[in-house]
Order: sequence, then C-alpha cells, then structure tokens
Amino acid sequence: MADRAVGIPFAKEGIPFIGAAVGVTLLAGWLGGMIAAGGGALLTLFVAWFFRNPHRVIPQGPRLLVASGDGKVIAIEEEFEPRFIKDRSIRVTIFLNVFDVHINRIPCEGVVEEVQYQPGLFLVASRPDATLRNEQNALMIRTTQGAKVLCVQVAGLIARRIVCWISAGDRAILGERFGLIRFGSRMDTFLPLGTVLRVAVGDRVKGGETILGELP
Repeated sequence: MADRAVGIPFAKEGIPFIGAAVGVTLLAGWLGGMIAAGGGALLTLFVAWFFRNPHRVIPQGPRLLVASGDGKVIAIEEEFEPRFIKDRSIRVTIFLNVFDVHINRIPCEGVVEEVQYQPGLFLVASRPDATLRNEQNALMIRTTQGAKVLCVQVAGLIARRIVCWISAGDRAILGERFGLIRFGSRMDTFLPLGTVLRVAVGDRVKGGETILGELP
C-alpha cells in the first residue's frame, strides 16, 4: 500500500544516504579535516533536503486531479498512448530537478489496475522520447468515474532508482504518497480527453496539492 507515514520528515529510502553523509562528516572532523568536515556537512544538508517528505494539504473533490510530483510543467500534449490507455489522451509532463521534492503522489481517486516496471535508458528526462525509452514505472488507475488515468515515473540522466510502494488492486487515494525517484527525473500523467486543465506549460506545481484539472 502507499506510504501514509505523514509524520516522517524524510523518505525511508533516504535514511541510509543521510546516515552515510553524517558518517563522512564525523570521520572528517575526527581526522581534523575541518574543510572536508564542512563539505560533508553541506552534503548531509543537501541529501536530507532531497529526501524530505513534506506534509501537503490535499484538495477535495470527486473529479479533481492533482499533480503527481513537484516541479515544472514542461509539456502538455494530446497524443495516442499505446501501452496502457490505448487511446488518445492528454499528457502532462512535470520535470523534477535535484532541488524538488521527489516523493510521488497519486493524481486521482480510484483503483490501481496495473503497476508495470520497465528497464531502459537514462536519457535527460526533459527529452520528449524519454517517456518511452527511459527506465520507468507505470501506474494505471481506473477512476471512480470509470476513466483511465496513467501515471508514469520516469528516470533521468542522474536518477537511477525508481521506488514504488503501491501494488495492483490497491485503492488509489487522491494525493497519497506512492513512491519516489532518486536524483532528478520526470512525471508523466496521461489524462482523459475533455479534462478541464488548470495548469499551463511553465507552471510550478506541488505534488498532491496543485490541481492539474477536473475529469470530464
């Protein structure tokens, strides 16, 4: 099931990285390398900041769609989705840089019909062909209205690890945490035609909090 531990300040997958950074800092200080210790402290702060797990206020509404990740909307395209939806849909692409929150969130209410991991390349995540060619994990959701919404975690040039905490058959809860991607990536959300969008290319969005649109 999705991660519901709203009180934990960091994603649990980040704890070993934070601990390692703290260990390097302490070792450098013990050996007397103050400059190295200072660099280690900065590294620790960055790693802790990257894996932060903030609380979000989730908007409520039976037809609402929320952003599946933090970042910048770099594309909104109508296109044919061949693998899961097998029909034309609206793709909203959110690019996450290394300073964005990398916790991913469910965009709508419904049921998870399929979760499929696909190995692949590590192209720059902002490239249009990254959707099909990069390592990724797809989450196919059937909404309470019967529509199909596809959410795809896409690895990038630096991101080399996709984490998903949800399985097929689980209930999809609007705004719920379901995974993360480590160190720079993108989120593609495929929405039904007729969805009334509330975002535009260039907008900054927050996962689970920013409304992408309303289902038709």
